[in-house]
Amino acid sequence: MAHIFTADLHFGHANIIDYCARPFSSVEEMDQFQLSALQRHVGPADDLWILGDVAFAKGRLQKDRAKAIIEKIPGRKHLISGNHDHSWLSREVQWESQEKMQEIRVGDQWLVLCHYPLMTWNRRRYGAIHLFGHVHDACKGYRQAVNAGVDWWDYRPARLDEVVARANACEEMNFPPEAE
Repeated sequence: MAHIFTADLHFGHANIIDYCARPFSSVEEMDQFQLSALQRHVGPADDLWILGDVAFAKGRLQKDRAKAIIEKIPGRKHLISGNHDHSWLSREVQWESQEKMQEIRVGDQWLVLCHYPLMTWNRRRYGAIHLFGHVHDACKGYRQAVNAGVDWWDYRPARLDEVVARANACEEMNFPPEAE
């Protein structure tokens, strides 16, 4: 069982292609590419952590289409809710868990998962890594904090070892000292 991370999939959101200069000619092409990537990288026993903005759907047809895509994603799906994750996702999609923010431990590594980038987080001074989305291609990450958004991962999810490597390679930011 592996832990795999992604964010900002925006299934069904045609305008995100222009907003973020995504390399797709249509929302159908984008959705299929991302679904195929998830199916290649996530196994049935894996935990997939989606850090918000999984789908953009307003009408019944869009919601049904997005739900059908999400149901084709393998693994145990956990949603860390983002600003585009509306209540229908909670009611109509089966999630292993759904939170606004989550702290998990994988082996010896603590992770703090939130849709939004944080300035500081629990256990940061002890090596906890923060994963976020929301900002799309505006920020790759900073020391111990990694953008899990598909825009930074070639529209595929990231494995924990990739996240750790990127977290250690990012530059330190000048944040205020942490409170005890």
